[in-house]
Amino acid sequence: MNFKDMIDNMSPEVYGRLKQAVELGKWPNGVKLTPEQTELCMQAIITYDYTNKPEEERVGFIDREAHLGCSSKKDTLEHETVKWVTNPDSKQ
Repeated sequence: MNFKDMIDNMSPEVYGRLKQAVELGKWPNGVKLTPEQTELCMQAIITYDYTNKPEEERVGFIDREAHLGCSSKKDTLEHETVKWVTNPDSKQ
């Protein structure tokens, strides 16, 4: 069985366990995930979402239109420049 077949046959319960394991950094029995296990679980979660969920429900989805109506910014997709200002009260 290849990776895609495994994802196609994955139940929602297994998906939920994998997602929780990544969120907590450990398996339900308390054993810590290795970096390799974390990476594989994340790949499985992303692939499962892509196959079984609409775009707006997938892990990592960012709604780019959600804040376009905010009056505090012209366009939330623009990069902002941060300017560092030294504290005038501090001695140099």
